[in-house]
Amino acid sequence: MSEAADVELELDDIQRGVLSPRPTPYAAAYLAFRIDDRAQGRELMRRSAAAVTSVTDPVSPLGETWVSVAVTCSGLAALGVPDSSLDTFAWEFRQGMAARATALGDEGASAPENWETPLGSPDVHVVIAAVAPDPLHLQEAVDRARPAYDRLPGVTAIWRQDCYALPTEKEHFGYLDGVSHPAVEGSGIAGSNQLEIPLKAGEFVLGYPDELGGTRTPQPPVLGRNGSYAVFRKLHQKVAEFRRYLKDNATDPADEELIAAKIMGRWRSGAPLALAPQSDDPRLGADPHRRNTFLYERDDPAGFTTPGGCHIRRANPRDASVAGEVRLHRMIRRGAVYGPPLPDGVMEDDGADRGLMFAFIGAHLGRQFEFVQSEWMNDSVFFGAGSAKDPVTGSQDGVTGFTIPRRPLRRRLAALPQFVVTRGGEYCFLPSLSALRWLGDLHD
Repeated sequence: MSEAADVELELDDIQRGVLSPRPTPYAAAYLAFRIDDRAQGRELMRRSAAAVTSVTDPVSPLGETWVSVAVTCSGLAALGVPDSSLDTFAWEFRQGMAARATALGDEGASAPENWETPLGSPDVHVVIAAVAPDPLHLQEAVDRARPAYDRLPGVTAIWRQDCYALPTEKEHFGYLDGVSHPAVEGSGIAGSNQLEIPLKAGEFVLGYPDELGGTRTPQPPVLGRNGSYAVFRKLHQKVAEFRRYLKDNATDPADEELIAAKIMGRWRSGAPLALAPQSDDPRLGADPHRRNTFLYERDDPAGFTTPGGCHIRRANPRDASVAGEVRLHRMIRRGAVYGPPLPDGVMEDDGADRGLMFAFIGAHLGRQFEFVQSEWMNDSVFFGAGSAKDPVTGSQDGVTGFTIPRRPLRRRLAALPQFVVTRGGEYCFLPSLSALRWLGDLHD
């Protein structure tokens, strides 16, 4: 679809990490900081404005190396942003992710009391993310950010997570990652689904009209405009348990791959069932212009090809009318692998921590991330599947199985264990470059 031109984004003021897909392959680092001294926290913001790259300001020759700076609500308070301003931010952001655990399904092993310290605590004030095509360029990106926090004794580094692309460029369960990216009106960045009309800029960047025609901007405008909300989540993957589940429910290795595809909605190469229903097609999976260009309602309303309850159909039902107005719940999603891979064929857990750092970016925490998490991933009212939850990331009860629609008889798999455990996360605000400078110039 051609991109509409009725909005002009101030791309030179928007952080590059908001709209640009991460490079492939990639290396990344997330660093969290606590502000112990307000004046030095403001100095961190001033320095960050020089380190952060905008959408129009590439650092590497390929334009694929950049630094992003995000601030939590407690971080804005630590910087001295007045309550009258904080009250204009999304109420979910003001509460914080830990306080929203029940709505998000973060219970049991995923409950905040089991999260990795200091994630979810009031101590996390600033999150700096560096992304690059490889470890060498990542170090350059970190070096670019280092002057922003170095030699500031009132700013304390409290957490770091390094991420990288596996040699296969897949995540730990074996699926190609980073396949889907929405088109944003006015960004100049193409979406991955050529059948999707670009979404209004206000769905992702604050201060612009959204799909409902409204404009949401935290106050004052210099702080809110051109910013976005970011959701960071560290998700531990139980790889050995996932492999055992596939093997225990399959009749042979080929059937294992079919079950894996039905659970995800894609073959592990990235080829979607919608376009490769009978067998994997690695050439299709490797083609970024073809592998995401399909719909559900038009071609497969009953889910006989792509099950309605599979992961990618829940996360983005595309043209499915049963899921309501899908365009109101679209997000920019990015995943980055952490931890060592479990060797091929190993069926027992080795005790290593491995998984994904997920980032979700949008302008509406409630009707985007929280809605998708609670209504599409951890409920099945929209999909007519009873108490079933997302088979990959859902907060499973160990009782409900997975059903594959099939003629003449549907296929029922055994009860699903929980394959993904939340290790922590934060709701953050990604200020514009001018907002970073404004935060740096605050006075009590």
